[in-house]
Amino acid sequence: MKKVLVIGAAKSGIAAAKLLKRHGYEVILTDQKEIKEKNELEEDGMIVYDNGHPASLKNTGYEFVVKNPGIRYNVDIIDYFVRNHVKIYTEIEIAYRYAKKFHYGAVTGTNGKTTITSMLEACLKMNHRALAAGNIGTPLSEIVFEHEDEEKDIALELSNFQLLGIETFRPEVSVVCNLAPDHLDYMPTLESYYESKMRIAMNQKEDDWFLRNVDDETVMHYAKNIQCEIIDFSLKRQDVDLYVCNGEALLRGKHLFYVKDLKVVGEHNVSNAMIAAAMAIKMGVSYENVEKALKEFKGIEHRIEYIGEKEGISFYNDSKATNTQAACIALASFEKNILLLAGGKDKGISFDELHDYDERVKHAFTFGQTKEKIAAEFTHSTTCETMQEALEKAFDIAQKGDVILLSPACSSYDQFDNYEQRGDLFREACLRIIHA
Repeated sequence: MKKVLVIGAAKSGIAAAKLLKRHGYEVILTDQKEIKEKNELEEDGMIVYDNGHPASLKNTGYEFVVKNPGIRYNVDIIDYFVRNHVKIYTEIEIAYRYAKKFHYGAVTGTNGKTTITSMLEACLKMNHRALAAGNIGTPLSEIVFEHEDEEKDIALELSNFQLLGIETFRPEVSVVCNLAPDHLDYMPTLESYYESKMRIAMNQKEDDWFLRNVDDETVMHYAKNIQCEIIDFSLKRQDVDLYVCNGEALLRGKHLFYVKDLKVVGEHNVSNAMIAAAMAIKMGVSYENVEKALKEFKGIEHRIEYIGEKEGISFYNDSKATNTQAACIALASFEKNILLLAGGKDKGISFDELHDYDERVKHAFTFGQTKEKIAAEFTHSTTCETMQEALEKAFDIAQKGDVILLSPACSSYDQFDNYEQRGDLFREACLRIIHA
């Protein structure tokens, strides 16, 4: 029996382990932390180690290793397998090998991935066989475990961490929606981060599509040697395949939707909708159903999510803004009177671009590891210890017409488990204020 090692027992690791076990592998699963499902997994025939990785796991007798995307390659146990040339995959590659009837629209980029993936899922659901998976929350291996022999259309959000661990994965249509500095705490260089994103298209063939953002110079620089058909898109030009003309989004001259019909705000969401629409068309959804789905799409949690209003003060949750560019997109969506809440884990990225919105930001309340760095970008700012303190101070000075905006420009891991927890807690705190 072939042996595999799965490192990391979060949702994706357990899903991959179960899938591999069902397909005849001897599965060893290990995690630095306690594995709550340990007894159940052992009863299923797996060998499970938690609260650390035993030295005995370091051997080259594995068919391959599956690692959680968030575990760095320089971690001791991973580094051992890198140095010994043992193949290391993420669960995306494992799932792909067993779902022969799945069709993939794959989305990556620095910002907008989740919105595009959610829009694509909404469009694909018009054909009644769609699911969203990947970095959006549900492991692809989990979906494959449940629906392996069925035909499914998958809207798949991929992080660069996940893409580093693919080998044969091939989507029918893919996009790198944009590129900006991020994850410099994980990747050795900025160039390696950008190059990892381009892996999304590395196995695509002539009849597949790759959507290329001609407005993004960095994408244009790295989107080279693409072997499939390239669909160029732009918000600024009309000499491309996918564009806007007089408030109408068009794919090679054919109507997709009217911008005025979108319920989501901001120019960036026009681009997101164009991308999702073109991907859905490639995956077999009719133009009419694409338009209908996008008209009904109301947005997603944690992405410039409107929470409510009190005394003329509006509250918005943009917890998914985990880097500078994402925060800038949120700031650009409001003309003035922004009370900004920002800060979080220090990933080594620059916050200089935030200063471009200094006139729109009435006052910034910063928190977390980066509170001093972000505060320095604004004329009016106050440093706080926690997000809750920042919210309370913002509301204390808020006046009618002001916008209280959580757009952290940082990941959440210094004070929260993830951006969802951060956003949920912010929403709950805002609702307490609104209903007080």
